[in-house]
Amino acid sequence: MARFTQYTIADAPEASRPLLQQVDKALGFIPNLYATFAESPALLQGALGLDAGLDQGALSGVERQLVKIAVSTENGCTYCVAAHSTIAGMLKARPEIVNAVRTGVPVSDAKIDALVRFTRAVVRNKGFVQDGETAAFLAAGYTKAQVLEVVGHVAAKTLANYIHAITNAPLDAAFQPQRWDAKQLKVA
Repeated sequence: MARFTQYTIADAPEASRPLLQQVDKALGFIPNLYATFAESPALLQGALGLDAGLDQGALSGVERQLVKIAVSTENGCTYCVAAHSTIAGMLKARPEIVNAVRTGVPVSDAKIDALVRFTRAVVRNKGFVQDGETAAFLAAGYTKAQVLEVVGHVAAKTLANYIHAITNAPLDAAFQPQRWDAKQLKVA
């Protein structure tokens, strides 16, 4: 496997430096996966831009994190499950709901369960979800705009999941308490 560098602001490619500064300012540190993205300033800028745009959508912060956890479990990304579980906790997501998404069991909240089921269907079917799956998501109280936002989050998180699969960026100490293993997933 090719070894990839986790850059700092000081040693990153010049065009990545201000982007890493933004990440550091927003999170208080630069996660190793973003530090790896910095190898390609275009990738880092695109990923941050897509996330920033989607953050302006109609899904709540907790809902966005649950979508990202669901995508990452489906794609087997240990790094992103741990990172987004940590962020979900910081946003005061209910621990039992985060755990249900991490392990693939139904969520006790019917609306959130519909969100997670729809997200998993988008990932598993590569966007070719059945009309009934979309209808169930809408019937749970979500909107057509949120259908599209879920797809946007799936795309953004799949990008990060695949980059991690290729680069194997080490899990940051901040995310270690939420370490995850694909064996925890109970979804077939």
